[in-house]
Amino acid sequence: MAMTMAEQLLARASGRSAVNVGEIVVCDVDRIVHLDSPFTSNTEPLPIRVDHPERIAIILDHEVPAPTVNAAIGHRRARTFVETFGISHFFDVGQGGIGHQVLLENGLSLPGELLACSDSHTCAAGAVNCGGRGLGRLEMLKLLATGKTWYIVYPSVRYEFSGAAAPGVFGKDILLYIADKYGSHAEQNIEYGGPGLATLSMDDRATIATMSAEVNCEFALFEHDQITADFLRGCGATAYTPVTYDENATYAAIHEIDLDKVEPYVALPGSVPNNTKPLTQLLGTKVDQAFIGSCANGKLTDLRIAAEILDGRHVDPATRLVVTPASQKIYLEAVKRGYVAKIVEAGGIVTNATCGACGGLHLGVLGPGEVCVTSSTRNFRGRMGHVDAQIYIASSATAAASAVEGRLADPRKYLRSLPGETPDDSLSPATGHQA
Repeated sequence: MAMTMAEQLLARASGRSAVNVGEIVVCDVDRIVHLDSPFTSNTEPLPIRVDHPERIAIILDHEVPAPTVNAAIGHRRARTFVETFGISHFFDVGQGGIGHQVLLENGLSLPGELLACSDSHTCAAGAVNCGGRGLGRLEMLKLLATGKTWYIVYPSVRYEFSGAAAPGVFGKDILLYIADKYGSHAEQNIEYGGPGLATLSMDDRATIATMSAEVNCEFALFEHDQITADFLRGCGATAYTPVTYDENATYAAIHEIDLDKVEPYVALPGSVPNNTKPLTQLLGTKVDQAFIGSCANGKLTDLRIAAEILDGRHVDPATRLVVTPASQKIYLEAVKRGYVAKIVEAGGIVTNATCGACGGLHLGVLGPGEVCVTSSTRNFRGRMGHVDAQIYIASSATAAASAVEGRLADPRKYLRSLPGETPDDSLSPATGHQA
């Protein structure tokens, strides 16, 4: 039977030869991830036993270091949980960063495997052909105790990339373009492939996979290729079996995306599906704060681009720039390369690796009426602070250029790197060596 990538993944995890759209399947989950939020909740139940502790990863990321007494208590609960159940994959304050990035760079998201976490951006794992999906808290509780959960087999939409993105166009722009053209993918899986895939870096793939949550999909899976294999080898991961797709598999839709035709895009405040526009239509919109970071765009590439745009320039006096690396390893590499120094010299703030301002938790919360351009994930009302704040989502390049001008600005006039001349950001943060 011909199957999509998501169908192959669920068939494998449920021990079946094939699955059909509409079926409910019970699956063994390969990686079970808990972040700090379940531990910081006073009402969140924790299991009295766990199944397969070697599959579990605990990552403190949302409120790091603890900005409140409640967060500090939650972190202590997490440490006790780890000690009680002998969990080896534990990333405490200063040892990891944002969960989805930590999983990628430590080889804990693997091709062909199934990964579950209570965070809605768990589909970030799809960048490396790993089936990641966010689950509800009670379902995660059951999963910790049994190692199993259930999924509905949803239809898939396939995107075939061709061509190559022009300089100044990044993974964020590609996803926002898709959101404008094709809208919501609720109760659908997404596959990304095609010949243009070879032109997309791992950082851009991770951005697209993570941001696929903003078009409401279930799984978001990239094809496994040499770029994936090289990245994972640098992370020390070589033993895995990717899922592919069958040429005659049934899809809800197949869309062709010519990357050459994509331009910088911006999501307007409130939502992402069918709510994005080309940046050129929004130039000049005043911004109070620019934020670069999150699981989607706190990558080494993002910090390099910000440093390049800010080099020899200064943040507009009426605008704040906050930059948050996605992991401590990315932060350290950015320090070594001089990116952090250039950002700070330009008047920006570089924080520790954490979710921070993205979720309106700390390190850059917005006040009433303020306007923010962000390369983070979400622009819901009240997401980054006050409910009257306005949040525009764009690439990190657009955010950096807007910080310089104090209003939405086109980054392409600031970028000096040309194709073939861009510094190598494909280093595996887990090893510090070229992948």
